[in-house]
Amino acid sequence: MLSQPDVEIHELKKLDLRTGVILDGFPSIGLVGSIVSNYLVNIMNLDQIGIMDSPYFPTISLIRNMEPNNPVRIYGGKIERKDEDNLKIAVFVSEFQPSSEMIKPISMAILNWAQAQMASLIVSPEGLAVEDMLMPSSADKEKLDVYAVGSTMHARLYFEPYSDIKPFDEGVISGVAGVLLNEGKKRGFDVISMLAEAHESYPDAKAAARIIEALDSSILHLNINTDPLYKEAEIIEESIRRFQQQKEAADKRQKDVKPISPMYG
Repeated sequence: MLSQPDVEIHELKKLDLRTGVILDGFPSIGLVGSIVSNYLVNIMNLDQIGIMDSPYFPTISLIRNMEPNNPVRIYGGKIERKDEDNLKIAVFVSEFQPSSEMIKPISMAILNWAQAQMASLIVSPEGLAVEDMLMPSSADKEKLDVYAVGSTMHARLYFEPYSDIKPFDEGVISGVAGVLLNEGKKRGFDVISMLAEAHESYPDAKAAARIIEALDSSILHLNINTDPLYKEAEIIEESIRRFQQQKEAADKRQKDVKPISPMYG
């Protein structure tokens, strides 16, 4: 059991993660982190290897397939790759947004655990807030840029050679990803945050898909199929378009209604 004040990691299964990759799957803008982590766990068929726990976490149990689950789970496995060593990966999965007081303890616990496992890299998928309600159709995959920033010069070597990933030169990265970057720089540990423009008001599957594609091309090398995420994004966007049309029609009807003059008084 590895602990940070008020946060503990309990290992349920032992997995050799030396030189492996750790993925931070806490919610971010557009729930990008959660979507990326859940999708990778499912598509790689990873096993649960641990949990993160704290007395300050939500007092809930997530029931799936008649099995109780903690608010923060850790999944992992070894994935075979052609012409490369097996990929060792662990993924933190969570559906709850940590309070501001818990962000630093959670981040430190992840980094402490990654170093104890002798992993080589932590990746944080993040959303970049956009003002427009709707962006180009999900079919326009190439129009959504992915950005990356690393905690060390060595971390930047993971993504700099790839033209589909742009350097994140200036801006603010908050939450778990921000703390991991700062602490990674302090400790000389490789941390990368990958970012794509996402909507704050609903789950952005398209942004998650673009990050998975960038992550796959630069680090994972698994040829992951992201088509299901683009289809999900199209469904969400179409639902929002219908809502917008209904709202606009309702607003127009409201404007067209003329006030009724009182008969008396």
